[in-house]
Amino acid sequence: MAALEDVLWLDATAQAELIRRKEIRSLELVEAAIAAIERLNPRINAVVTPLYEQGRAAAAGDLPEGPFTGVPFLLKDILASYAGATMTLGAALLRHFVPDRDSELVNRYKMAGLVIIGKTNVPEFGILPTTEPLLFGPCRNPWNPERTAGGSSGGSAAAVASGLVPLAHGNDGGGSIRIPASCCGVFGLKPTRARNPLGPNFGDLMSGLIAEHALTRSVRDSAALLDATCGPDLGDPYWAPPPARPYIHEVGANTGRLRIAFSARAAAGVEVHDDCLEALRDAAALCAELGHEVQEDQPRIDLELLNTAFTVVWSAGLASTLEGISRLLSRPLKPADLEPLTWMLYEIGRKQSGADYLLAVQALQDLSRKAARFHHDYDVWLTPTLAQPPLPLGSFESLPDDPLNGLRRSAAFAAFTPIANITGQPAMSVPLFWNATGLPVGTHFIGRFGDEAALFRLAAQLEAARPWAGRRPPIALQ
Repeated sequence: MAALEDVLWLDATAQAELIRRKEIRSLELVEAAIAAIERLNPRINAVVTPLYEQGRAAAAGDLPEGPFTGVPFLLKDILASYAGATMTLGAALLRHFVPDRDSELVNRYKMAGLVIIGKTNVPEFGILPTTEPLLFGPCRNPWNPERTAGGSSGGSAAAVASGLVPLAHGNDGGGSIRIPASCCGVFGLKPTRARNPLGPNFGDLMSGLIAEHALTRSVRDSAALLDATCGPDLGDPYWAPPPARPYIHEVGANTGRLRIAFSARAAAGVEVHDDCLEALRDAAALCAELGHEVQEDQPRIDLELLNTAFTVVWSAGLASTLEGISRLLSRPLKPADLEPLTWMLYEIGRKQSGADYLLAVQALQDLSRKAARFHHDYDVWLTPTLAQPPLPLGSFESLPDDPLNGLRRSAAFAAFTPIANITGQPAMSVPLFWNATGLPVGTHFIGRFGDEAALFRLAAQLEAARPWAGRRPPIALQ
């Protein structure tokens, strides 16, 4: 078993190769992953819905030939419908909801050969950048269990960082892949809008804010997984420009001399922690050492308007989700059904008019055009991923007399990530820096719309120059 424990720390590409060469069997690897979850999960609370028997049955059967045949995998408990498994969205309201079909993305994961063994912890309806739902309790950061693992894909990030699985599903509506990637020291890429499908249940969500992909241990796993899942589903309202070649071919390819702008200015009133500034400066210096043209600059966009319009679209989108659930349950919702912040946002969202929503979308589209023009001059825009290192658990708690406290705290913490959801551009958090207390602090790179290729080339170059695969959090060494 010691050898299999070491195999668990390999990336998914390496694990699949061992299975392909018949040096290990998928069922052996799945059993090792299950054993790791049983040992570590009580301390981090990353996995909330075990699907062990389904995983064992899949691993023992005839798996499809794909890039990750036989590799264990976890689904985030939002959007990823898995027929016969509960999907709660982190909400007690949905604790008994069981989808009767797989989402298209889950189907593509299965066709890639992945073996699904569980679902991961999320904040209620994915609202907060921390994973502390009342339903399941907090997911803890493997680097310091008193700190947040980030959100909303916090369970997935914590699982990958802890060595439970080499990659796990995530989705991102305001930074929900990149925020936990930063907090947990793993690689997290949000693809271009509509790169991965949301069907068959959805065409798009919140006017395109939400994107699907994963948290991974390596850059090549992220690229190969995106190759396996990208492309439109039948009936999609729109889709991303097709890549020139498979993304896996970009890993290790020549980056050329990229023009990189860096900046740390956030919205008014948001202070950026010295550790995040140091991580930014360190990444900018590394990019310059690698031969890229690096200078300080950023798009001329109104960050206050961005936050206001984003809140309109997000609250209205949440209200539409909850109205749909209300119809499914055939009863109106009441405050006791939801966490205080969720109820307050529901109330705010229900008050938005159709005109309010469309004006907010118009404002966000104007901001997107300004960002696109900025990328005439620059290939990549570099910022901190977050304005602070991972915060203590409880930092986003709704107070009895102030249920919106968590939302305001979120805007100050995740000040940089929402712009890429608004513009639809690909963006990634890269784990290049750990602070003096041993906490990871990610660095954020935004590429041109449709140009994940440039980000994968740069990410692979950074990974080679500053490897992170050998870093293991204290909880995994105990």
